Amino acid sequence: MNELLEKNQILSVIPQNFKDSNKGKVIDIQDEIFLLEMVHNVDNISPRKLMEFYSQTKNGMLYFVSDAQEINGNILSVSIPRKHRFLQRRAFTRIKFSQDVECKLGDKSYKITALDLSAGGMKLKAEEALDIDTEYNLSLKLLGENYVKCQYELIKMEKNQNGFYTLSGRFKNLTNTDKMGIIQFCMRKNIENVNK
Repeated sequence: MNELLEKNQILSVIPQNFKDSNKGKVIDIQDEIFLLEMVHNVDNISPRKLMEFYSQTKNGMLYFVSDAQEINGNILSVSIPRKHRFLQRRAFTRIKFSQDVECKLGDKSYKITALDLSAGGMKLKAEEALDIDTEYNLSLKLLGENYVKCQYELIKMEKNQNGFYTLSGRFKNLTNTDKMGIIQFCMRKNIENVNK
C-alpha cells in the first residue's frame, strides 16, 4: 500500500455520515500509518471508526477503508490498510441507476427517469423534448431521505425510435457534500455489483 500513497496526494475522506465528508493532503508516510492534513474541521471524525478513502491516481480511482488512530488538531494519523482496489479510470464512477427524478423549470415539471448516475452528471429518459440551452432544477433521492438538489445542464439529446428522448447532462452548483454523497453512493453500488 505504501507505494500507492505519496506526499501531497489528496484523499477524499468519507465517514459513516457522508455529510461529514472531508479532504486531506498526505504529509508523511510511515510503515504502519500515514499522516493526513485535513482541509475542514474534523470535530465529527472519531478515532478508531472506519471511514472510506478515495483518490484519483494514474491507475484509476483508488479506494480503501481505514480508521484514524489519532487526531491531533487537523492532522489524522491513519492506519495503512491491508487491502485496496482500483475502481475505474474515469474521474467519477458511473453506475446504472433507474429512478424517477423530479426535474422542473419554473412551475413546469417533466416526467423523467434516470438511466445512469455519476458525481459529474446523469443520463435521463424523458417523454418530451427539453430545451438544450436551459438549466433545469433537479431533485434526486439517494438513500433514505437524502436528497440532492442542483441544476442540470443538458449536453446532448436524442430521440429514440420508441418516441422517448435520451438526455445526457452534467450537474451544476452541486455542493461538495452532495458530490461526496453521490461519489460514495456510486462507489458502494459499484462494489456491490462487482461482488454479486
